Amino acid sequence: QVQLVESGGGSVQAGGSLRLSCAVSLVTYWRNCLGWFRQAPGKERERVATIYDGSRITSYADSVKGRFTISQDSAKQTVYLQMTSLKPEDTAMYYCAADPYLWRNRGTCDGREHEYAIWGQGTQVTVSS
Repeated sequence: QVQLVESGGGSVQAGGSLRLSCAVSLVTYWRNCLGWFRQAPGKERERVATIYDGSRITSYADSVKGRFTISQDSAKQTVYLQMTSLKPEDTAMYYCAADPYLWRNRGTCDGREHEYAIWGQGTQVTVSS
């Protein structure tokens, strides 16, 4: 059974911080790529940050570099997205995603939406100016 459950979203003023959590319950043979994506109303879903399961290999969208940090607590089976210096344009539904084949096939976790097979339900982040 595969499951991703996000939490931690909410409303915050610009300049504030939030930490999103993704409880990961996966049973796969291969190590997973784990990622955070977001989708604002009327826009396509975009990749925000990724981490290769059990490693320090991370990547970030240019729009969040220096402000967001993805991390993983393997013991708690949780992936985090620490968001600081939030801007109104960060307002979106944030999704946790995983894929057990992306790294094996491409040697990167920088996959597009369709390359991630497993998704959570999302958590809303709203940043007011």
